[in-house]
Amino acid sequence: MQIVCIHCEAINRVPDDRPLNEAKCGKCANSLYQHHPVTLNDHNFFRFIEKTESPIIVDFWADWCAPCRNMAPVFSSVAAESQGIIFAKVDTQDAQQISAEAMIRSLPTLVFFNKGQEVNRVSGGLNASQMKAWIMECVRQL
Repeated sequence: MQIVCIHCEAINRVPDDRPLNEAKCGKCANSLYQHHPVTLNDHNFFRFIEKTESPIIVDFWADWCAPCRNMAPVFSSVAAESQGIIFAKVDTQDAQQISAEAMIRSLPTLVFFNKGQEVNRVSGGLNASQMKAWIMECVRQL
């Protein structure tokens, strides 16, 4: 499996039989898997999404959005419990180009990517059980 390091943007190959949460970047030696959402922006979004072969869930959010603020701890909690799925956040105020290209029309919006392709999306705040059910639905689509 190929994964982009969020720290240095190096592309790494991780053997399929090796747990993703144990993998380290060959360039900077940081962990390739985070148990919390990573931050993506206009600079690193496309490289990270297109070159990472692991499923990625992106939360498009904004600080002024009350449902986004309410869902943030749920998103972080589900990220901490999940294995093999990368969780990322895009602040739509700071990453307006990516938000426009991703056709984000309402906040929060979760987008499930796999191998650089959008699999599914859902808009609106979700609680933990709704988010986990949506993730399971996305995984079944793979």
